Amino acid sequence: MSEREAEVLTALGARLTNAQIAGRLHISIRTVESHVSSLLRKYGVADRRALADVAAQVRVREAALVPLAGLPAVRTSFIGRTDEVNAVRMALNRARLVTLLGPGGVGKTRLAVAAASGFDGDGAFVDLVPVGDGFVARAVAAALGVTEGTHQPLEEAITARLAGLDGGRSLLVLDNCEHLIDEVARFVARVLDGCPGVIVLVTSRERLGVPGERTLPVAPLDLASAGPLFLDRARAADPEFGADPAVVAEVCIRLDGMPLAIELAAARSASLGATGLLTTLDDALRVLAGVRDTDERHRSLRAVIGWSHDLLDEEERALFRRLAVFAGPFDLAAAVAVTDASADVLGRLVEKSLVVHLRGEPSRWRLLETIRAYAAERLGAAGELADIRDRHLSWACDVAAWLESRLPGRSHDGSHHGSHDGSHHGSGGGWREDFDAVADDLRAALAEPAPGAEQHRLAHTLGHITYARRFLLEALDHYQRAAVLAPSAADAARDLRTAADCAHVSTTSNLQVFELLLASAERAAEAGDGNARAIALARAVQTAARFPEAFPAEVPADRRRKLYDEARAAGDPHDPVVAAQLAAAAVWNGFPAAADPLQAARATADPVIISAALHAASTAAVNTGRLRDGHRLTRERFALLAEMDRDDPYTATEICNTYGAACADAIVTGDLPTALATARQVLDDDLLGGHSYLSGSRVIPPLVLTGALAEALQYATQLWEGWQRSGRPAARWLSPALSAVALAYGLLGDRTSQQTWRSRAIEVAGTGTARVHLDAVAFVDARLALHIGDVATDTAAAIVERTMTQLSTTARTTTDIPAPAEPSMLGAMRYGRYAAYAWAAGAELAVAAGLPAAADHLAAVAAASDQNDWAAACLARATGRLHGDEDALAASIAGWERIDARFERACTLLLIPDRAGEGRAALEDLGIACDSRWWTTRP
Repeated sequence: MSEREAEVLTALGARLTNAQIAGRLHISIRTVESHVSSLLRKYGVADRRALADVAAQVRVREAALVPLAGLPAVRTSFIGRTDEVNAVRMALNRARLVTLLGPGGVGKTRLAVAAASGFDGDGAFVDLVPVGDGFVARAVAAALGVTEGTHQPLEEAITARLAGLDGGRSLLVLDNCEHLIDEVARFVARVLDGCPGVIVLVTSRERLGVPGERTLPVAPLDLASAGPLFLDRARAADPEFGADPAVVAEVCIRLDGMPLAIELAAARSASLGATGLLTTLDDALRVLAGVRDTDERHRSLRAVIGWSHDLLDEEERALFRRLAVFAGPFDLAAAVAVTDASADVLGRLVEKSLVVHLRGEPSRWRLLETIRAYAAERLGAAGELADIRDRHLSWACDVAAWLESRLPGRSHDGSHHGSHDGSHHGSGGGWREDFDAVADDLRAALAEPAPGAEQHRLAHTLGHITYARRFLLEALDHYQRAAVLAPSAADAARDLRTAADCAHVSTTSNLQVFELLLASAERAAEAGDGNARAIALARAVQTAARFPEAFPAEVPADRRRKLYDEARAAGDPHDPVVAAQLAAAAVWNGFPAAADPLQAARATADPVIISAALHAASTAAVNTGRLRDGHRLTRERFALLAEMDRDDPYTATEICNTYGAACADAIVTGDLPTALATARQVLDDDLLGGHSYLSGSRVIPPLVLTGALAEALQYATQLWEGWQRSGRPAARWLSPALSAVALAYGLLGDRTSQQTWRSRAIEVAGTGTARVHLDAVAFVDARLALHIGDVATDTAAAIVERTMTQLSTTARTTTDIPAPAEPSMLGAMRYGRYAAYAWAAGAELAVAAGLPAAADHLAAVAAASDQNDWAAACLARATGRLHGDEDALAASIAGWERIDARFERACTLLLIPDRAGEGRAALEDLGIACDSRWWTTRP
């Protein structure tokens, strides 16, 4: 990286604009753009936001080495194992997966911490001891500070985060994996496949069995290290401790060199002395002489834990065994609530090395894995397990309610308030850190076998909290669990309805949303709540018609009509919400409506219901060619986002759909600046999935249409691979973005890639009503033919005919694009969002190719230009070409400038002899070359 690039990178880290950077460094904006493009290529990132992250990390690394996230603080000296640390670090340089193998208490964790300390890269250290089945990815996500978003699975977000910076070098340490071995193995395999720069270090009692895994057995300490470890820990308990080296050596031999056993024994040395300690250990080990154990060393460790336990007084024993109920670290308030602990007794257990005190604020404590297992056995033997679990569940319910009350969308009295302030970064504050600290225990409490009102309350509250934490699939699971545990049918109906809201953003198919709403309606009927049944059924019917492309197959019209009739019969038509939902269901399905849907929605004063009605109105406007009206109505929806609580699943559908519609409707009218600005907001939004394939589909088209081809292509592979990793769900709306990628490659002269992405666009679009998405394919065909200029006249004529008859059901001139079907619902657009682009590009191609009907084509699509700024600028250019009219060309240039279409502006300049050189220079800056023979006016 050059010195100037370093200066630009630093300025990007300060979030300066190109103009500000140019002013600060006394260089041109064009030079800044060139440096930014170079930095994007060098770091392999997609946009200037990612470069700002690069700058931030560079600053941190220049200041000091930063430990991995979650790396445990070291409170005692690390003795011995120098050769082992070097061996682990060498293995990490040679293999991408290294597993430290050994029994509990042998020192695997401490060795991993030492090896990971000072790692020059990104990553995290994750202790999996408190983690339950199914939560490995969430534990890693919490450590890395990432969340999942709509259409972005959590593991994809983790992979993107681990890809990191500086070539993606990152280290993930997964500690204590043996109880989750299969899940960890699957997770690690996916991470290694998806992130070539990641290195994984695992500690476990057994290997993962993942291809490429390198295992390093961790042996007990030899006598040269075990003796100094014992003396160091003994003197921590008694600074005056002294002992015969031979006795110390015998103690360490009797404990098989196991570090944890040595530390536990050393903690007792102050009261027993070395000789007394050895005698007592001999007795403890003799008791277990006949006990079978797969690992002899683990038997000695169990003996020393049992011996340490037997030396406790009754008060200490009671607290010790009760603390086993905690899955993870706990604070004093939790210990008191669940176990009747006192600070004094807890402190005594710490002094005896049976409990670990974790530094931080507030103070927390934990039991090491092996010690907790022993304590759990004692808890069961004491007959206290059921009672302590009940107390743990009550504590968990109270903590979850406290966390929920702190969500930004709630006041102190628990009521809801809108929290969308326009920053689009989701909720913040310390509640997230507090949730992460207790999350494993809340989940463990929910898994306890004690179904009842408290379990239901905890499941419902956890659903809300995890949704706000952006663990969206987990939130869905909790609401579904809540419905099962619900004390009444009315509660179950409510939980299922909220689960449907979660499913809209956490799954890739709205079929699940539809089915959850039907289940909610069924439970509402059991509860005798006709209005709740009507609302759930109406929403199900709306979902089927409003989002048909998110269903594997269209819900038949007769079924939708039957459900709608059931909704009408169930609910009170005078109830504002019922009336609004019925009206919306009617208009989306083309049924006669009893009321105007927008007027009915406004009567509820609910921004979510109003937004949904505005979506119906904007879609109707677009379907009837009133593109600017549709855009205006969508911007009205956008303004309503400020009134919605982003942490309430109820708002999820409208938030996600409003952003998507805002991008799409801006494209429809050729408002590229608004489309791009909104798409960038999508990229920055935690709920919308950050850099998911959905967000990529929003940002690629405006980037290509404005000429930012390199930046657009940064998102292309991510989009395609992300969609495939998600299981290739029905996502026909991806087709225009894939078409835009084909256009970018075609403009750059890569014909092979152009054809690959064109085929993908057709494949994803499928058949039937989704056929309208192929307007984008037709537009790209026409625009590239115009640009490249290497097609014969008859080929150009065929392309023009296809664009001019894009919505026709008559015979096609090509067979690779399937014919459209008649739409069966309002939600299936009759006009594709790129129809005006296709018509205008086709008309200009007719002019450039000298087709006889060129003037007729221009006249035929003139009406479309009134609704689309891109089409207007294109038709002005075509008019200038046809008549040699420089005023029309000047108008075209002005039009391109208004919508920041730099590529099209540069091409238009080629048509003006005095400015052709300026046009060629602009195209060169964009990395684009074109055949000048096709870029001349026709006299």
